[in-house]
This record gives sequence, structure tokens and C-alpha cells, in this order.
Amino acid sequence: MAKLTEEQQYIRMTETPVSKLVTSLAIPTVAGMLVSSVYNITDTFFVSQLGTSASAAVGVVFSIQSLIQAVGFSIAMGSGSMVSRRLGQKDSESASKFVSSAFAMAFVFGTLLGVFGLLFLEPMLGLIGSTDTMMPYSVAYARYILAVAPIFAASFVLNVAMKSQGNATLSMLGMAAGNVLNMILDPVFIFGLKMGTAGAALATAISQCVSFVALLWCFLKKQDTLRIRWKLISRDVHDYLTIVRVGSPTLCRQGCGSIASALLNNRAMLFGDAAVAAMSIANRVYNVVRSILVGIGQGFQPVAGFNYGAKRPDRVKAAFRFTVTLGSAVAVLFTALLALSAPQLMALFRRDDPEVIRMGSQALRMLCVVLPLLGYSTYVNQMLQCLGRSGQATFLASCRQGTIYVPLIVVLPAILGLTGIQLTQPIADGLTFLVSIPFHIWFFRSPKGLKQCEKG
Repeated sequence: MAKLTEEQQYIRMTETPVSKLVTSLAIPTVAGMLVSSVYNITDTFFVSQLGTSASAAVGVVFSIQSLIQAVGFSIAMGSGSMVSRRLGQKDSESASKFVSSAFAMAFVFGTLLGVFGLLFLEPMLGLIGSTDTMMPYSVAYARYILAVAPIFAASFVLNVAMKSQGNATLSMLGMAAGNVLNMILDPVFIFGLKMGTAGAALATAISQCVSFVALLWCFLKKQDTLRIRWKLISRDVHDYLTIVRVGSPTLCRQGCGSIASALLNNRAMLFGDAAVAAMSIANRVYNVVRSILVGIGQGFQPVAGFNYGAKRPDRVKAAFRFTVTLGSAVAVLFTALLALSAPQLMALFRRDDPEVIRMGSQALRMLCVVLPLLGYSTYVNQMLQCLGRSGQATFLASCRQGTIYVPLIVVLPAILGLTGIQLTQPIADGLTFLVSIPFHIWFFRSPKGLKQCEKG
């Protein structure tokens, strides 16, 4: 697509039918997230060929990856929300300041996480569920992941900044470049060079660096409206607090996800490496579908933020209704596919381990029961976040894998054993759906919600 002037972009975001606009932004976003999810699945697939303990180890380290992602993505979404609204107000200078500041902030925090993780690697891995048999695999994998933590975190800022100004295609291409490379390098490093789990991690690290360079190049060479410049990095603490405040729902959501993953592994390890591997694989497969739903929501967010800033609440409402309808239809389709093919999907990873297949299939089918509800609660959360309702969004974000999930993962396994572990996430997803309904109604009907936009 040809470059648009700032005025042309404004007209596009405020006049194009919302169904067409959300879809056009969601398709490349979903494609990018699918590529990302597929390369995670690819990592899991190739490593699983090394044995059950190696497969389980990757699942354990995933909680560390989730934490790095939580920090980077929360900063990205905090700045992205402000960027969309500032562009809706035709204030590109302020938007560029938020992007530049968020980029520097993500790189610094990513560096701190990487250094801390490498210094306390083995104790940390033991705490989040790595058994003695898993530990050598976990250490080998985690070292490379932590080494590229600052690049991983900063990439999210570049990614979201492109989406926030309505240019999701460049974002997708930048991510895809590294992710495709990862899928190519995995078998080369793991089996060709006989590096095992370390090879999988090295492939991931290289792919993240390539994605970062590709995104940065696209951003510096192809973007007209937004810029990253040293001189634009804010010296005002208030700007960073704003990014943290607006991004706090994402930090809460992603951070809770990391904690939930660690707790899941910690509980599952009581039932052996096979249980850890089964739950890890089932959740990875489930998250592929979830990434599609989240990607659809990320196509909605810049539309909502832009039009909220432009004082067009009618378009915000229309975009939300369309997004929920589309996401729900996609979720129902995948529910049927996953429920019918659960054993076959699990067998792709651990064909020679019937216990992993049995436990993983049960977990995946339980997750499918609530999958059609997942889109709605996700979109309510994303809407509240991008329109500046950080408190409500943070609370909702904490439900799915925090305030609701944590008590369940502590109590249910003690009562129901492995079945309790398998039921925890489905029950948490169902309850989060119910909790989201009053927040949706309040925001659309309250004078302090969307009606505030109508007043100008």
C-alpha cells in the first residue's frame, strides 16, 4: 500500500467502514501472531523429539519468555494507546515522543531482566517447575532467551507503534522475517549441529535479532508520521508514568500469564515430566487459537483509540460489535476443530508417549469448552485499555490468570489431582467472561464511559 499523508491517514481511520477497517488491520496482525505462534509450536515440536524431559523444559522456560514479553508488550501497548489517540487529535509530535520514550524504556527494562535472570538462573528455574531431570535442558534453553531479552522487549514497541498508526502490514512483515528464519534454523541447530535444546534457543535468539533489525529498518525508512529520535526521548517522569499506567493492564495480563505458567508447571511436576509436557503442549496449541483472537482485537484497538480521540463514539461502538461477532465466529470454528483432533495434535509432538497424549488431549478438550467465550472478554479488556480506563482494564486482565486463576490452581489439584490442573484454566476463562459483562455495559452507558466522548 502506498504511503499515506497524515491527513489521508486521518480520513482513512475516521471514514472507512469499521468492518472493512478492522478487518484490514486485523488480517496482517493475525498473520504476524500466527507466524509467531507457529514458530513457538515449531520449537516445541523439534525439541519434543529429544524426549519428554526436554519438551517439558521448554514449557518451563516459556514462563520466563512470557515475563520478558509482559514487560515489552505492556510498555508497547502503553505507548501505542497514547499514539493512537494523539494521532486522532492530529498531534504527531507528541505521538513520536511517546514512541521514542517507550523504545528506550523497553530496552532498559529488557536488559535488567536479562542480567537478573542469568545471575540467578538455576534457582529461578527450580522455583518455576524445573525438575532435576529437566534442569540441564532448561538451563541450555534459557541462557540464549535471556541474552536477547532487551531486543525482544524493544521489538514489541516497534511492532505496536506501526499498528497504532494503522500500518499493520509492515509490522507483520518485520515479525515474519525473523519467525520464518527460526523455523528454518531449528532443525539445523538442534539435529544438524547436535546442539539439542540450546540449538532451539539459539535459533530463537537469532530470529528475534533479525525481527528487531527488520522492524527498525521498516520503521526508520518507511514511516512518515511517527519517528524514533534520541532527542525525542522524554525527560519528563510523568510521560513514563503515563506509559506504565496505560500499559498496566497488559503488564497485569501478561505478568499473570507468566505466574500462571510457573504455578501450572510447579503443580504438574508433582505428576511427573509427562504431565508437565502434556500441559505445556496443550497450552501451546490453545494459544495458537487465542493469538488469532487477540490479533483480531489488536486490529480493533487502533480503530477504537483513533476514533475516540477524533470524537467519534459511534464508530467505537460499531467497531466493538463487529470485532466481537468476528472473534466469536472464529472461536466456534476452532472449538470444533480442536475438540475433534485433540489426540492427533498431541501425537504430533510425543507419538511415543501415550501418557502425554492422553493427558494433553483431556486438557485441550476442556479448554475448548470455553473457547467461544474468550473473544468477548478479551475485547472488553482491550477496549477499556486503549480508551484509557486502566483501572478497570487491569482488574479484568488480572482475572483470567491472576485473581481467579491462582486460587483455583492452588485448590483444585489438591481436591481433584491432575483433573484439577486441567480444569483450572477453563473455569477461570468462564468466570472472566461473566465478570466482563457489567464492565462492557457500564462503559457504553455511563456518562463517565463512552458518553464522555460524545460530550467532546
